[in-house]
Amino acid sequence: MLLIMAGAGGRDAACAADADVSAWDGDARSAARVIAGARPADRGAPLRAGIEIRLQAGWHTYWRYPGDAGVPPRFDFAGSRNLKAVEVRYPAPRRLQEADLDTIGYDRGLILPLRVTPQDPAKPVILSVKVDYAVCEKLCVLAEARGELALKDGAASQDAALAAAEARVPRGAALGEAQALAIRQVRREDASPRPRVLVDVAAPPGAAIDLFAEGPTAQWSLPVPVAIDGAPAGLKRFMFELDGAPPGTKYEGALLSLTAVSDGDAIEVPIRLD
Repeated sequence: MLLIMAGAGGRDAACAADADVSAWDGDARSAARVIAGARPADRGAPLRAGIEIRLQAGWHTYWRYPGDAGVPPRFDFAGSRNLKAVEVRYPAPRRLQEADLDTIGYDRGLILPLRVTPQDPAKPVILSVKVDYAVCEKLCVLAEARGELALKDGAASQDAALAAAEARVPRGAALGEAQALAIRQVRREDASPRPRVLVDVAAPPGAAIDLFAEGPTAQWSLPVPVAIDGAPAGLKRFMFELDGAPPGTKYEGALLSLTAVSDGDAIEVPIRLD
């Protein structure tokens, strides 16, 4: 069962212990459950699952890097059985405004897909997870979720929804690739009061484009890129200052991750600050 600690909460009456979803649990602001996907035909492939969060209208939650403010979700799978590894994947986020700050996250319900690798592929995985996250409107509330679900063979009622969330996870790409959505050029520029990075992004004509930048570790807090003028024809230019590295860390040689999002597409491109 799933338990959300976010003020007064409650559980659905239905028990889903033998199903492919856990019961919803939460309060008027948010609720969460664990879902399972259909097992891949390749028995050696990772199992598919997800953490689904629903949000009351007007509330939002955060991406793995929240931007200028906010709390990223944290996951603990220590109570799982027959689990070798699990990867949490994030659908493409949106830029959200909190007062005069740019944050990054989701302002509608979402599924965070999971890739689950069992210790023994011949046995089921009992996936147990503790999730700490935040939901915000005019105020922010910390929530704690605990869920447990057996990942078994057979049909999965949430498989289509899980597949849609998987399709919205940014795909890996390389700098300068010739495709509809692409990061064409990255340039470091000396400026006052601190150096900055310029990023030129291509997208299909008329598509909205946004860009997010992450440091190599969670201790980095890079500014959220802003759109500026000066891009070549057909491109959109973003800029962020080199600020927010942990004390004593050098920017030279740091491996950053740039995520470009457009209508119905998203890519993730690693760049090194040489």
